[in-house]
Amino acid sequence: MPPVFYLIPGLGADERVFQFLRLHGEVHVLQWLPPQTPQEPLPHYAARLAAAVPEARPCWLVGVSFGGVLAQEVGALRPLARVVLISSFTGPRELPWMGRLARATGLHRLVPPQLLPLMPRAAQWLFGARNGGEYRLLRQILLDTDVAFTRWAIAQLLQWPGRPGQAVIRIHGTADRLLPAGAAHSQYALPGGHLIIISQAREISRILNELAT
Repeated sequence: MPPVFYLIPGLGADERVFQFLRLHGEVHVLQWLPPQTPQEPLPHYAARLAAAVPEARPCWLVGVSFGGVLAQEVGALRPLARVVLISSFTGPRELPWMGRLARATGLHRLVPPQLLPLMPRAAQWLFGARNGGEYRLLRQILLDTDVAFTRWAIAQLLQWPGRPGQAVIRIHGTADRLLPAGAAHSQYALPGGHLIIISQAREISRILNELAT
C-alpha cells in the first residue's frame, strides 16, 4: 500500500505552504478548525482535528511550526501514526528567550496578532524569506490570517508543556530565527530559515519519501 501523509500547516497558514512538496503516496492537508472558545485547551482541539485521521490506519503526521505541536498531540491519539516535525519544537525549553518571557509573564496578550502583517519586511527577516516568491507567499498568508485563531494559537503554544518521550523525526533549518534551538535537536538540519518547507521542498520531499518506503 502507498504511504499516507497527513500534513498540518503552520499558524495562520494553509495548503499553500505544501505546494512544492512532491510526495509519493496519498496526501491529505488537515484544515484548521475554529476554536470552540477562546480558551479551548490544545488537547481538546487536537482531538477534534484527529477526527480526520483514521485510528486503524498507519500514516505519517507531518506538522510545520505550530502544526508540529498539533502533530504531536494528534500523534498521541493515533498510535499507528509516525510524527515528523518541520521547523517546530517539542517543549518550552526550545522557545527563544522572548517566547519564554511571554510564557512566564503573559506579555503576548499586549501585542495585537494583526501587527506582523503590517510589518512585512520584519516578517521577511524573521521567517527567513529569501526571495520575491517566498516573500509574496509569506505576506499573503499573513494577510489572510484569522486574528481570533492566531490569538488562541499563540496562547496555547506558549502554555504547551510538550510531550516528553514521544518519538518524533525532526527537520529544521540551521538559520531559523523563530525557533533557533531546533536544528541542534534535529535528525535533519537543512540550510535555511523557518520557511524551509518552501525553500527546501525538494530535499524535504526526498526525506519524507525515503522515510515512508
